[in-house]
Amino acid sequence: MTMSRAARLLGPFALFTALTVFMTWPQALHLGSQATQHQDVFFNMWRLRWIAHALVTRAPLFDGNIFFPEHDTLALSDAMLFEGLAASPLLWAGLPPVLVHNIMMFAGMALSALGMYALVCYLTRSRGAAVLAAIVFAFAPYRFEHVMHMELQWAMWSPLAFLALHRACDTGRLRDGLAMGACAALQMLSSIYYGIFLLTFLALAAVLLSARDRAAPLSNVTKALGAGLALALTISALYGLPYARVHRQVGDRSAQELAAFSAAPADYLKPTPNNLLYGDGKARGRPERHLFPGLTAAALALVAVLLQVPRRREIAYLLLLVAAFEASLGSSGYIFSFLHDYVPLYRGLRAAARLGLFVQLFLGVLAGYGYRALADGRSPRVRAILAASLAVALVAEYRVRPSLVDFANTPSPVYRVLASQPPGVVAEFPIPTVDHLPGPDPEYAYMSTFHWFPLVNGYSGVYPPSYLARLERLRAFPAQGAVVQLRRDNVRYVILHGDGYAENTFAALRAGVAESGACAELGSWRSPRGSSDVLYRCP
Repeated sequence: MTMSRAARLLGPFALFTALTVFMTWPQALHLGSQATQHQDVFFNMWRLRWIAHALVTRAPLFDGNIFFPEHDTLALSDAMLFEGLAASPLLWAGLPPVLVHNIMMFAGMALSALGMYALVCYLTRSRGAAVLAAIVFAFAPYRFEHVMHMELQWAMWSPLAFLALHRACDTGRLRDGLAMGACAALQMLSSIYYGIFLLTFLALAAVLLSARDRAAPLSNVTKALGAGLALALTISALYGLPYARVHRQVGDRSAQELAAFSAAPADYLKPTPNNLLYGDGKARGRPERHLFPGLTAAALALVAVLLQVPRRREIAYLLLLVAAFEASLGSSGYIFSFLHDYVPLYRGLRAAARLGLFVQLFLGVLAGYGYRALADGRSPRVRAILAASLAVALVAEYRVRPSLVDFANTPSPVYRVLASQPPGVVAEFPIPTVDHLPGPDPEYAYMSTFHWFPLVNGYSGVYPPSYLARLERLRAFPAQGAVVQLRRDNVRYVILHGDGYAENTFAALRAGVAESGACAELGSWRSPRGSSDVLYRCP
């Protein structure tokens, strides 16, 4: 990218940053202390901090300190490798973890908007169309359905990959094909779900566009796209090695999970409960299935395909939109079911409804074309008023009321004391039961970033079978069977959190530990919630 082209993107990026702040207001007032009320915020911070820690200490990157003694624990969910690498300098500089988390979350939204802006600007040669498409892609209800999932905000590489695909079809240049492959690989490193989905739709789009919408010779286009595909697949295959090892251990997703997280057509009529215009504050429907794209975006897309003679690119994006919608139906549709049966990558995916992101991408492109159809032939003043009015309508439809809570930037007293002890394996209680996961484990994992000792507990997208079995044995602590398991795991420290027990139960538990002689109490400290945290050392 030339300096002049980069400079032209500074204004749009400033606009999208301001829109991100507005759409998530008042979170910007509490960037250093508050985030969305969800356990995945703890998980996000653990992943970011683990990657930064591993890079400094040269610890095996995928052997996170959770679920001890398991290996490849970072690969039990999306590692967010790119986000972790990007956040590491901020964490090394000493910025508070919550602030870094929120910066990364906001950056994902703003950069997604910028990527979409670049794509639609190239396709339509209209900045108004590009701004509207960017709003559709970056701020539709789907985004706020996943506002706790950092990896699902970092989607800017998908529109940029389509931009490179178009350029390769227009020029036949090898560098454009390689740029497409690099963007696809970066999307995989940012979000595995989106990376897999992007490769699928790039393949379909390449067939559609190279056959009917190319300016360069087919041989040149084929070579460029083939080189890009080879680059993306090579990087993705190397990145996938620890995930392949984990998959052999945990197996495919269950049919029940696939059904629960597959979209239904009616889900595209459901906004998020916290949507200011359409939401009623009540959670209706299943998680991850509030996919309403907004009336304004849908109307603009209809203009593009019904109120004019659609051209080749509009037709291509309409077909891609239909395919993404049908694939998002998951196990109740055809495309996802076929891919799940015949493409091994799809067998580790649980949530077909996350294809809603690509529905938004393709809908946003069509909305941009719809705006251009309405704006063509009109004066600059009328075009500006039209674009501004439609942008206001989109923002009004997409605005939400965030639910924010405080997250700690520093360890509570028991963890500060633990960090001063000789290294050793840690187990924390209360532990969740298998039928009530994750319990307090996400917070335990985050707090482990202040001491970095191996932790028996853990939280991730899937659980190692060994951990589920361990939960059953540890729930009776301090009974003999649980003590035997702790010794088998070489546990050196046990923490009892009084907040997780009734007062009488906690007192009886402390007495039981003292009577058993399994561990020696090192002290008791007041917890942030007003109870006691007790630290033990085991022989």
